[in-house]
Amino acid sequence: MVIITTFIALRERRRMSERVGVEVSEEVPPPEWGRRQPLGAVSPWIFVVVVGLLLLGRLVFAPYLTAPALQAWATIFVAICVQALPFLAFGVLLSAAITAFVPASFWTRALPKRPFLAVPVAGAAGAVLPGCECASVPVASGLMSRGVTPAAALAFLLASPAINPVVIVATVVAFPGEPMMAVARFGASLVVAVVAGWVWLRFGRADWLRIPSRPVGHGPKWRSFVEAMRHDFLHAGGFLVVGGATAATMNVVVPRAWLESVAGIPVLSVLVLALLAVILSICSEADAFVAASLTAFSPTAKLAFLVVGPMVDLKLIALQTGTFGRRFAARFIPLTFVLAVVVSMAAGEVLL
Repeated sequence: MVIITTFIALRERRRMSERVGVEVSEEVPPPEWGRRQPLGAVSPWIFVVVVGLLLLGRLVFAPYLTAPALQAWATIFVAICVQALPFLAFGVLLSAAITAFVPASFWTRALPKRPFLAVPVAGAAGAVLPGCECASVPVASGLMSRGVTPAAALAFLLASPAINPVVIVATVVAFPGEPMMAVARFGASLVVAVVAGWVWLRFGRADWLRIPSRPVGHGPKWRSFVEAMRHDFLHAGGFLVVGGATAATMNVVVPRAWLESVAGIPVLSVLVLALLAVILSICSEADAFVAASLTAFSPTAKLAFLVVGPMVDLKLIALQTGTFGRRFAARFIPLTFVLAVVVSMAAGEVLL
């Protein structure tokens, strides 16, 4: 409709120009069309509106802030975050230091030449290399790009955030009087990492895995250390807050009878907490405190939560897909999840 109107208007202008002998510009559309007068400054008004909404919200919701359910939620949330924060900060600090100061060539010299033996050695190396799952993917890709067997790098990727000293100590603190929970977590996670590496070594294909190229870093190492620490802490801290809030909400909002009904079914309770670990995407330095707060579930189900979380969660799925490709993620992630659930159930029956 606009095109027809414009055409009619131009034709009328042309006829008028022919009558009066005046040249009319053929520019379509005219320069003044579609232009608006500049608007005044709106930032002060936006600020006033935001402040007004905050004041209104305080007046409206203040009477409800003393509700027992909200106080219980705040108590659980603060307890989870305060207990987990020191371990989270320490783990991020060590992870950033290793990322900045330990050369990647160290691993090519430390691992055995035979791939079958390199897989368990790389998995066990996760016990001495603290780091969260956010850092494990770039470290593993760097190892691959420098010649480390992909299966060994994948075993390290799974083991490092699950069995490092910070995670195990945090698990001991989160489960006082239950030292076997930390033992079961360490053993089950290491078994999953090694078996997943061996399976990929036997059945994996080169065209399923995209090994990214790694440019050589420049600049002072302390700057890389600061940037890595800031990045890991912001990401891990955010996931800790989300996980703590979700766990507190489950303890307050979800009816206790529903949790007990799900927790009373052994296989279903394990699957529920395993899927919950995938969704929450909590940093491995903090997930033990969230698992300990889920008191309605069995120790085996909590173990599945602790084993699955550092190996398969939403942020790891995104990182692995973007780093190694969709064909890799579509095969390796389901393999890891199934292995983690099965090994957790077996370890729970034997050790817990």
